[in-house]
Amino acid sequence: MSGPTGIDALLERVRGGYRRIAPLAACDAAGAGTALLVDIRYAALRERDGVIPGALVIERNELEWRLDPQGSHRLPEATGHDLRVVVVCNEGYASSLAAESLHRLGLHRATDLIGGFQAWREAGLPVTVSWPAHPTRSAPPAPPAPAVSRAAGGGWRGGPSAPWR
Repeated sequence: MSGPTGIDALLERVRGGYRRIAPLAACDAAGAGTALLVDIRYAALRERDGVIPGALVIERNELEWRLDPQGSHRLPEATGHDLRVVVVCNEGYASSLAAESLHRLGLHRATDLIGGFQAWREAGLPVTVSWPAHPTRSAPPAPPAPAVSRAAGGGWRGGPSAPWR
């Protein structure tokens, strides 16, 4: 049995098992319909920084259940093991571990965004504020983010978009 592995060594090992994707390439692939962007950031970060238009929002704790093509809780987007999933976290660390987990489910084309959402935004790629972080009194407060939704620009799962989104 080997000794404990630190997170840096674990990330290096995990990332060696697949090819990561840069923000512009991910944007092009999503735009061409050849990749599904999946935002796993928690609600507070999405509220603070916004979302990638059209990205599927899946909380990290539900990712495998929602994207397993054989799972009973899968989303309609989980069409098969050949699906090219690009996992997006805040800075590109948690997404690496999530992509590796998807590989273990058989999603062999899963990858993650180098630098995460912050690199996407710094590259000047599209970002939509999902709702005001501090709504005014004239607008009702934003409801809690659903565990699974389509980011602004792609509609929300479970009901129509609220006017303040």
